[in-house]
Amino acid sequence: MSEHNIRVPVKDLVDFMIVALSKMGVPPEDARIIADVLITADLWGVRSHGVAHLKMYHERIKIGLQLPVTKWKIVKDTPTTAVIDGGYGMGMVVGTHAMRLAIQKAKKLGLGAVAVRNSSHYGVAGYYPLMAVKEGLVGLSVTNAHPSTAPTFGTKPMLGTNPIAVATPTDEAFPYMYDASTSVIPRGKIEVAARANKPIPEGWVINEQGTAVTESITIISEMNKGNVALLPLGGMGELMGGHKGYGLSTFVEIFSAAFQNGAYLSMLHDTDHDGKTQFLRIGHFFLAINVEHFIPLEDFKYITGNMMRELRSSRKAADQPRIYTAGEKEYFNTKRNQADGVEITPGVQKALQVLRKELDITGNDLGF
Repeated sequence: MSEHNIRVPVKDLVDFMIVALSKMGVPPEDARIIADVLITADLWGVRSHGVAHLKMYHERIKIGLQLPVTKWKIVKDTPTTAVIDGGYGMGMVVGTHAMRLAIQKAKKLGLGAVAVRNSSHYGVAGYYPLMAVKEGLVGLSVTNAHPSTAPTFGTKPMLGTNPIAVATPTDEAFPYMYDASTSVIPRGKIEVAARANKPIPEGWVINEQGTAVTESITIISEMNKGNVALLPLGGMGELMGGHKGYGLSTFVEIFSAAFQNGAYLSMLHDTDHDGKTQFLRIGHFFLAINVEHFIPLEDFKYITGNMMRELRSSRKAADQPRIYTAGEKEYFNTKRNQADGVEITPGVQKALQVLRKELDITGNDLGF
């Protein structure tokens, strides 16, 4: 194992993930879907949601939090909407099929909305609205998660990181793509800090007394026990808008559970009241919008592209080189990482080595 970050060719990393997932019992077609979602996060530079999560999925499969074979089914269907039961399977597989269904409905009738229950972690949220963009549509996706975020004026983890992701076509080389948690930071950033043995900044996490904590290595286990919590987007209290992040997170919880009669808030713990392991039962919501039912697509793309250009050309702060728009950094990171390979930190190298040994993977050398 290298003591430094190393770059691994994209194909090598994808091939390794497919082999590893297959060893976990994931069917080949599903393994390719999951690997594509994970490599997308790594290409964007979102290290917390890429190959680094592979070992987490293995651990969850081993202890029965989710199933490697995803037997999803449509439990309610209308021309524009559907409810899917994910069968406690792999969230990326359920999510991909759900978004495909939303896209199919939107192409026919202008709108497609699909609610999902009994799923699991579905990876980087922005992957799914971009599926819609590739078809000339607008896409949106939200998901709830294991409780980790406190409500404003509270200290107990009640809400997940509950990301909101939306993407629209533009006339530029890249779309508008917003993907962010409704907590100050996603839980994965703490995991990244812990793997690097680094503290986190004050203002991310609080303890039961509402005091800031920064020890990343202990925070994850303490969060699982309910002893510490992430703060909502905007931070502590209402002064800097913490109540706004709290409100957005609650909106995600509603859309991720109420439309599909799914699990929410304290129901999303991975153990029951007796401490027995139970399925995660995470919920998602997907929306696809056919722009052509409102305005010609090329006109829409010009308008959204022009918005992006006008934002980037506006007056900059004196100490800043430029202004970015959502989706731009991911686009350029992808081009660079496709050419140079994905950067793998020592912590992730170690985790993948352990996974290689546990799954008895031979070949598929990643260079560490």
